[in-house]
Amino acid sequence: MFEKGNRANTSHGILLIALFSFAAMYIADTPFIKGLSLSPLIVGIILGMIYANSLRNKLPEPWTPGIKFCTKQILRTGIVLYGFRLTLTDVAAVGIPAVIVDLIIVVGTIILGVILGRIIKMDRETALMTSVGSSICGAAAVLGAEPVVKCESHKTAVAVSTVVIFGTISMFLYPILYRAGILDGMTDQMVAIYTGATLHEVAHVAGAGNAMDPTDALGIAGTATITKMIRVMLLAPVLVVMALILVRKRQKQSGVKEGKTKITIPWFAFGFVAIIFVNTFLQGIFDAPTVKDIPLNSTIEYIDTFLLTMAMTALGTDTSIDKFKQSGSKPFMLAALLYIWLVCGGYFITKGIILAFA
Repeated sequence: MFEKGNRANTSHGILLIALFSFAAMYIADTPFIKGLSLSPLIVGIILGMIYANSLRNKLPEPWTPGIKFCTKQILRTGIVLYGFRLTLTDVAAVGIPAVIVDLIIVVGTIILGVILGRIIKMDRETALMTSVGSSICGAAAVLGAEPVVKCESHKTAVAVSTVVIFGTISMFLYPILYRAGILDGMTDQMVAIYTGATLHEVAHVAGAGNAMDPTDALGIAGTATITKMIRVMLLAPVLVVMALILVRKRQKQSGVKEGKTKITIPWFAFGFVAIIFVNTFLQGIFDAPTVKDIPLNSTIEYIDTFLLTMAMTALGTDTSIDKFKQSGSKPFMLAALLYIWLVCGGYFITKGIILAFA
């Protein structure tokens, strides 16, 4: 990729994605897009898809390795740095009930997604990617799962698209349910945990939480975000378990004997966890009230967002409308079924678990 004689072309591909990503960061910071709570990652994949369906065929072929570099190495670096957004203190702040609710939602959504995927006869890779995106942390989870599942880029983009659509619906739906009194059967703590445990993206949780509790006077916005970040922490163990299960399935399909197939361990997931511990240590050293108060945290978060935006943009550049047509309506059907599970099942799970600990 960076061999002598090809470094310039690879760098040109990376630079192209970087320029798109700068544009995505700028667009995401505009008042209108901010109001929709669309993250730079989502804007990035949209820009990439626009490019894929317009000027992509004019891209010099030698630049392609640079784009692949963004979907692999830069992606993994971004996932590792994502750990700087979390500390173990966040987990302690919301307590065991929120952790249990998150565990049930994450595990239940993935298992249900795989089962439903088989029932509606969609390909296993897209079903798994869609389920992971719905269960953990949206686009970031889909990106994290991509190196483990080893699916085609357009399948990753399709999974991200489902997250965007249904997560955005929830961001507007939950505040409406709250204002209409439909969630009156829940305490404010329950509403917060319910929101954090069932919405797709961190940005969606922040948007819905702020709409219900603009000043965080009721503790909804803050608790919802922390609950969501606990789900993000579950990304690492989920990826490791997925890697172990997938390699065994591949062994059976290929007829390879036990121990003959190399297991792809997502080492970047361990890096992600290690960074969380480092961040917790730094929070203690600097006596920072929140993760945002840790020195240089904001800078690292900005860099990380940019790297993940580059990865999303690069994936978008390989996603044409024709590939979406090949995927058909089944991924969106699966995402819709999982959405019903999250909204309805999440309500009763949250309420039941918290009442059990009351």
